[in-house]
Amino acid sequence: MDVNTVIKIAGVGILVAVACQVLSRAGRDEQSSLVSLAGVVVVLLILVEKIGSLFSAVRSIFGL
Repeated sequence: MDVNTVIKIAGVGILVAVACQVLSRAGRDEQSSLVSLAGVVVVLLILVEKIGSLFSAVRSIFGL
């Protein structure tokens, strides 16, 4: 895994954590949970690309 990918995931995590805290303190718990769900989706989209390249590498190694 690239260092850039790890930094992207950490950045998304920090932004989501700050946004959730701000929204929770403002009394908007529903929006806070939606922001955290959106953060999870963004991270999964980043990881799907890496998992796809992993599968293609394994496929090429074993000649499948």
